[in-house]
Amino acid sequence: MPYTPTPPFLETLAHTDVKHNHPPMSCQCINIMHSPFWTISTAAVCVAVAQASSLEDVCTSAYAVAALPAANFYQGITIDNASVTANPVYAANASGNVMFPDSTFDYCNISFSYSHDGIVDDRVRLVYWLPSPDNFKDRFLSTGGGGYLISSGDGLSGSLPGGIIYGAAAGTTDAGFGSLSTQFSSVFLLANGTANFHNLNMFGFQAIHEMTVLGKEFTKGFFNMTKDDKLYAYYQGCSEGGRDGWSQIQRYGDQFDGAVVGAPAFRFAFQQVQHAYSDIVEQTLDYYPPPCEMEKILNETITACDPLDGQTDGVVARTDLCKLHFNTSSLIGTPYSCAASPVYMGFPPHPAWPAQNGTVTAKAVQVADTIIQGLRDSHGKQAYLSYQPASIFADAFTQYDTNTSSFALWPSDFAAQFVLPFLDLVNATSFANLDNVTYDTLKQWMYEGWQMYESTLHTTWPDLSSYHSSGGKILHYHGESDFSIPTGSSVHYRDSVREIMYPHSQRRRRSIARI
Repeated sequence: MPYTPTPPFLETLAHTDVKHNHPPMSCQCINIMHSPFWTISTAAVCVAVAQASSLEDVCTSAYAVAALPAANFYQGITIDNASVTANPVYAANASGNVMFPDSTFDYCNISFSYSHDGIVDDRVRLVYWLPSPDNFKDRFLSTGGGGYLISSGDGLSGSLPGGIIYGAAAGTTDAGFGSLSTQFSSVFLLANGTANFHNLNMFGFQAIHEMTVLGKEFTKGFFNMTKDDKLYAYYQGCSEGGRDGWSQIQRYGDQFDGAVVGAPAFRFAFQQVQHAYSDIVEQTLDYYPPPCEMEKILNETITACDPLDGQTDGVVARTDLCKLHFNTSSLIGTPYSCAASPVYMGFPPHPAWPAQNGTVTAKAVQVADTIIQGLRDSHGKQAYLSYQPASIFADAFTQYDTNTSSFALWPSDFAAQFVLPFLDLVNATSFANLDNVTYDTLKQWMYEGWQMYESTLHTTWPDLSSYHSSGGKILHYHGESDFSIPTGSSVHYRDSVREIMYPHSQRRRRSIARI
């Protein structure tokens, strides 16, 4: 099954807020002095705020406009007051999300847009969900996206409910890309050879920061909070959303009181190019295994390694011990059989496959072992980390060639979607083939992307002193069987942070064996 992260224990992030015994979220402040007219209307609205007791009282466009940040609040940004919309929503039901429990709630859906001074045709849309006044608990939650999306959307299946159900206002942004569902990769190139560096910065770190700063200020005005009221601000996101979170923690030390960051897709160039590694393993070894054969290796690995953590429950929690004690060569000759499977466009996607049967070959074992070993260059030096045992061999999926009645290479679009537009700066998203691509080529692509995007997308700055000194807390989690973002990537970052911040600690060495 596709990897789904285990919901973290958010309540451990709480400071004085821990008495609520649920995930702490939060907010921050605002002042509204646009003009003498706004001074008068604001005073009236503030009285209304103090007296308001229902969502209907506050969830109006006029009320929201009066709560907007002051015109000079954020240098270089102009908010379009006419863009404000406000809609109350009652008895909304969010369910089936691993990031927060099922819940039914009321909220105010507010949206407004702003532009960056001096940039032509720039328009960034923000969406905030705010709880009813009686449910607000002085919290604000920032959210991120996934893949090349900077937002998880403004629907009940997105991340915004994760704030509302805990009494927090929650925000998301389209970064100026045109909509919450617009992929950054589709707005990165202005033309072949010409990149939009403003959009790069917005995706890399700037948009989430602006959404958070404006959102905290707006939230405080909306709920008529004073300068003495303590507001708790938090972040939650996974995958690209995890990288989004780290982009804020590493840059803006006092922005959040806490963050829950899952399986971050940082070390961006390495992460994206990594998706082509399994293809090059197959091409180099000249063996394109039937998917059923690789599935058999996976399932037998799980069976063998499951008990190594002390409990047989279908979960391999000690993949480090699995590497030490399980020899995949023992599977050679093991029979496998799978029914036909249609095209699947979910995650991970795969082409249509016919029914398959046979026995595990030495070549398939070599493919599996080489993938798990991770990318090494022609000199045998480790270039990057790979997935842990018990992870689906998703990047190694092959396609069936009806002309030859055999399986063939199925090049990864995930890798192509980075290499072609972001390295070659051409508007293309699929490899025609991987001819002449070697392990050294992959390493070169990773290094090239690292140099090009270190300040925007790489997101592995290890010195978190500013965040630490501000009292911020972090819960960083990563599933051991993640088949898309190598678990070792998170371990490697944790070790680098420990080495920089606690250079004399012996404990930092203990996690190395876990990779």
